[in-house]
Amino acid sequence: MVRSAGAPDSREDETERAIRPQTLLFALLGDQVLDRGVAVATGSVIGVLEQLGVGEHATRATLARMTRRGLLRRLRRGRQTFLGLTPRAVAVLRDGRHKLRADVVEREWDGCWTLLAFTVPESRRAARHALRTRLAWAGFAPLRSGLWISPRAADVSEALADLDLLDQAEVFRAEAAGWTDPAQLVRQAWDLGGLAADYRRFLARWPDGGQAGPDALTLRTRLTAEWLLLIRQEPRLPQALLPADWPGVRAQERFRNLQSRLTGPAGELAAARLVTVPDGVPHAAE
Repeated sequence: MVRSAGAPDSREDETERAIRPQTLLFALLGDQVLDRGVAVATGSVIGVLEQLGVGEHATRATLARMTRRGLLRRLRRGRQTFLGLTPRAVAVLRDGRHKLRADVVEREWDGCWTLLAFTVPESRRAARHALRTRLAWAGFAPLRSGLWISPRAADVSEALADLDLLDQAEVFRAEAAGWTDPAQLVRQAWDLGGLAADYRRFLARWPDGGQAGPDALTLRTRLTAEWLLLIRQEPRLPQALLPADWPGVRAQERFRNLQSRLTGPAGELAAARLVTVPDGVPHAAE
């Protein structure tokens, strides 16, 4: 949910409208299927998403799309259809889990920045768009045209190699010098006001006592989905460069407390509602 300062925000506020079924599915699968060695029945997934306000047609369409994209595999067991995770889905879900566990701010910062300079020809516009998306997910933001920065030692070699752009990019590690103010760099590259507002909206929607809801599994899945949307492009900026009382810290504490309270009850409901079978496709350990 990080936007570049000064750039128009063309996306809708995704946390103020219905969360997309795929985001809910990622939250559910990451919580209840990932690294458990099971495939889950399509019908039971449809039932859980119905509790989240997603109709059967929308869920089936989303599952079909995820299958076409290589994120899910269909398994037949008798008259039932089950869904297994592909290696690609495992990688995506583990990455999401890593983001869920990481702090939203860098509490100890060494003062160094990663700079990425690149030039992608107009003939490769799709690759350029894909690179910008990958960079934002990795915590980068544009400082100047063709120059993106991150306050961490970020490795983008895999993203560049996947897009065949290694020859079009240079990476540097550097410190700010002279009159350059690191806090000003942060304000210039990231929309801190917009990000802070996103965190405050999350705090308002999820009070300390939690939301009222039909059950713990529904609440935990929605809570996780909302937080994933909020932090999907979280740059983990140094706390020393952020305004005092940064709301992201309070929002993360609220998320972790609520998620912890819901873990046991949600797991019990998932065990009762999600029909599973052993998945014979092994995945490498994390």
